[in-house]
Amino acid sequence: MDKLKTNAALVNGLDRIQNLIPTKPAEIKKPEGTEGASFKEALGDALKSDQVKAPAIDPKLAQGKTDAVALKFSNHAIERMQSRGITYSPDDLTRLGEAVKKAAAKGSKDTLVLMDSSALIVSVKNNTVVTVMDKNALKENVFTNIDSTIVM
Repeated sequence: MDKLKTNAALVNGLDRIQNLIPTKPAEIKKPEGTEGASFKEALGDALKSDQVKAPAIDPKLAQGKTDAVALKFSNHAIERMQSRGITYSPDDLTRLGEAVKKAAAKGSKDTLVLMDSSALIVSVKNNTVVTVMDKNALKENVFTNIDSTIVM
């Protein structure tokens, strides 16, 4: 009778439970030349070569010789910049930082910055760009919860 049940289980596909039992994974093959190299060593080798270059830092910013504020960009602002194809040069960021510093000196907390062909909402108290819009998104838009505007 047990044989009959076993055969019936195989016919009905009830043996699939065996497929759910974990097995030992296959041996992972490492690329040639990485035998025994740790991630730290591989990263160090990559940094020594010209494969990865550190970003250039403006000497004035590195030495603190500018009046600009170091701004952060929120994840939302970064997503908006990427989706709308908006970029800023280091000079633009310096100008923006200087403008935010002036707004802070006047007691502003949240400001709208109209810059060239874009607009930014900046939390002055947190030194954070909250969102970014291009010229097309500015039309017929209402900006709320701001206490100042900077036109650059």
